[in-house]
Amino acid sequence: MTNIASMIDHTVLKPAVTYDDILKLCEEARQYHFASVCINPTWVGMAYEQLKETDVKVCTVVGFPLGATTTEVKTFETKQAIQNGATEIDMVMNIGAFKSGDYESVEHDIASVVEATDTSIIVKVILEISFLSEEDIQKASRLAILAGADFVKTSTGFSDSGATTKAVRIMRQTVGPDKGVKASGGIRDRKTAEDMIAAGASRLGASAGIKIVEET
Repeated sequence: MTNIASMIDHTVLKPAVTYDDILKLCEEARQYHFASVCINPTWVGMAYEQLKETDVKVCTVVGFPLGATTTEVKTFETKQAIQNGATEIDMVMNIGAFKSGDYESVEHDIASVVEATDTSIIVKVILEISFLSEEDIQKASRLAILAGADFVKTSTGFSDSGATTKAVRIMRQTVGPDKGVKASGGIRDRKTAEDMIAAGASRLGASAGIKIVEET
């Protein structure tokens, strides 16, 4: 049986999150042995202190949620997050540049974030699939891997829709078996989580991680 907990990034990214919310998130992550906590950059140092003696990683977001910050800002965010204790970076692709057909700029944007890390840091690229056709999803996935990313990720959770099994399947087929696929957005129960895994997801982003794990 799949250990779903070890595949979940236990996530809180809403604007009004408080210190106590992050404490609770870290406590839950320790208890359930989630893969990581996924939080906004301002909380990285605190989460690192809470989790440094555990098997739970600290994941943060870069260029979130629009992907429209400059490459220089994304690079700075990445370096600062790593200094503060993050070991996983979920960056948002420059969606506007991609939709404009400026693929060279998109690849450079991703590669710059990757280059700001070292080999111990996992970089996931959020494609925001609600804006993309099937062909776009394939193209964006290829660009991300070509630029050196470790994972492609479906969604921020802040757009019109989240993960779909169809998109996850396309992403897995495109990146192959050796790269990661993270399904995120709208995964609120165990059935949906299992469907995403069956479609090819190797990581799940969810704020409902406890509910997913405890459902039978």
